[in-house]
Amino acid sequence: MNLNKKNRRHFLHDAAKASGLLLMAPLADKIKHLESVPQQKELKTEPNKIKFAVINIDHPHIYGMTDAIKRGGGQLVALYAKQADLAAAFLKTYPEAKLAKSENEILEDKSIDLVLSSGIPDERAPLGIRVMQHGKDYLTDKPGIITLEQLAAVKKVQKETKRIYSIMYSERFENKATEKASQLVKAGAIGNVIQTVNLAPHRINNGIGKTGLSVRPDWFFDKKRYGGILTDIGSHQFDQYLHFTGSTQAEVLCSQTGNVHHPDKPLFEDFGDVMLRGNGGAGYIRVDWFTPDGLDTWGDGRLTVLGTDGYIEVRKNTDVASGVNKGGNHLYLVNQKEMVHIDCNKEVLPFGPLIVDDVLNRTEKAMTQEHCFLATELALKAQHNAKPLILKK
Repeated sequence: MNLNKKNRRHFLHDAAKASGLLLMAPLADKIKHLESVPQQKELKTEPNKIKFAVINIDHPHIYGMTDAIKRGGGQLVALYAKQADLAAAFLKTYPEAKLAKSENEILEDKSIDLVLSSGIPDERAPLGIRVMQHGKDYLTDKPGIITLEQLAAVKKVQKETKRIYSIMYSERFENKATEKASQLVKAGAIGNVIQTVNLAPHRINNGIGKTGLSVRPDWFFDKKRYGGILTDIGSHQFDQYLHFTGSTQAEVLCSQTGNVHHPDKPLFEDFGDVMLRGNGGAGYIRVDWFTPDGLDTWGDGRLTVLGTDGYIEVRKNTDVASGVNKGGNHLYLVNQKEMVHIDCNKEVLPFGPLIVDDVLNRTEKAMTQEHCFLATELALKAQHNAKPLILKK
């Protein structure tokens, strides 16, 4: 094609217009901060409202969990961990904690109100039962329960003791854009919710940030220890499905899991997806371990909430589609009046203060026990009944 400079300019202009590139300028004027929903106020908390301790820290999620309880007014007083190197690293970050000689030293300390744990997944529920039987509340990393048998045992002891058994669903509780989405949905910004779509890719060798694991331990690849992909990383998505649809009853319509790319790890699952139906809406979940190394974070987690009057998309950790909006915590909203982008990095995370208040006041403001158990039950049933996904290449 022979084009002089003038024609070339017209050609590039028309091509850009056809591709939508020139639409970005007026679109940028329309995608602005949403003013119709007031900003969340900072939650004021008093220090040392409760005393809490940590038992077992096999996953570094414990750092985010500890920070959340400290933000809520919790006073960290003790740690017990089997691995000396993990304990040393934790105490370097939290020097106020006393190193306990045994698990029982913490369990029998009547001044401790709450115990946190990020132990190996198959050990979390048995520990939670012992914690509740010692009159304390419990917050565990996800997955907090990895079999239906464990769930039945936990529910029985929780009912007997009336203690809190909570699971840290950090993709909701510790993600500011997802918290903003909760506010918008509650305010009616998109009408009645019809469906949620959760896409949750993860990176296996993840050295990003304080909570990353650049080298995974052996238990990470053993389904009997971590529970399977839908039980493990899928637990976040079942929580979000129930939360955003408001479903109090739900069923798994179909699910599948597979190990499609890691033949050297026969007890591992690297892909799974689920369809759900509940009394508040429908849901689709996809989880995987295929985040490519070119991505600038551990996973391009996305949440879409479809309503009768609009939709919300949350880009939790990154926004590869935009050359302007760097980092994570981005929310896009389109409804009958406007289309907006919201940078949610200044939002307040309420989970820590709320669960500390629940421990003090025996309330369920952070998360109801029924919701916690139902999200877990759905994940376990989806995992248990999943059809094998086998790809022939």
